[in-house]
Amino acid sequence: MEKLIITAAICGAEVTKEQNPNVPYSVQEIASEAERAYKAGASIIHLHVRKEDGTPTQDYEVFSQCIKEIKARCPNVIIQPTTGGAVGMSNEERLTPIKLKPEMASLDCGTLNFGYDDIFVNTEKTIIYFAKKMKELNIKPEIEVFDKGMIDTALRVYKKGYLIAPLHFNFVMGLKGGIGATLRDLDFMIGSIPEDSTYTVTGVGQSQFNMAAMAIAAGGNVRVGFEDNIYIKRGILAKSNGELVEKVVAMAKQIGRDVATPEEAREILHIR
Repeated sequence: MEKLIITAAICGAEVTKEQNPNVPYSVQEIASEAERAYKAGASIIHLHVRKEDGTPTQDYEVFSQCIKEIKARCPNVIIQPTTGGAVGMSNEERLTPIKLKPEMASLDCGTLNFGYDDIFVNTEKTIIYFAKKMKELNIKPEIEVFDKGMIDTALRVYKKGYLIAPLHFNFVMGLKGGIGATLRDLDFMIGSIPEDSTYTVTGVGQSQFNMAAMAIAAGGNVRVGFEDNIYIKRGILAKSNGELVEKVVAMAKQIGRDVATPEEAREILHIR
């Protein structure tokens, strides 16, 4: 079984300090959380950025500052900026961080009922446009899928030549509006992607560590972090993203699965 790649999604666009005071907003806070996750065993930092008041932004300068500071603290880590941004942002706004030519970036492959009255819109035209831009810049997309139909969409985009094999997917599971977070659901998703693909599993909220355990045992990879879950266990807020990563590392050790370094993650993911 290949080594386990751990991604830390350190702040996201929605969670706030009111929910957990350890959620990072500023450049220094984001870099500190990235460093804690990296030292705990994360090879990839999935990066959203915020304004000082916590408002999500895709501002070029804020991304540039955060990436520079993270690289100063974690020289070898893979930084994966979001192109999802936040609900309501324009396509060009969402694509801003790829101008910094990161090794990876997220690529959302479907529209989702997100929350009570929000819709996260990704038409197939938008997906192709984003994929084409990433291909031009030699950026490895992490294909974000919230349901099985989004895998089908990604495969259509791949067949049109806008994505390069082997593909890498992130199964986001347990989010309202998307697929559930059960072993049956995970098995269905794994069975729906090409055999040469790699995948990460993201369990949202209380399903985070249950899904992490299933992914580790199945040979997949794991994403944790404040973007998806702010608790280390029921009713107890996590002190840092590093604490969440440490828990996944301990779970992997229990079944004898080693954790990948950033260089090993690049090899596994075919990052060129």
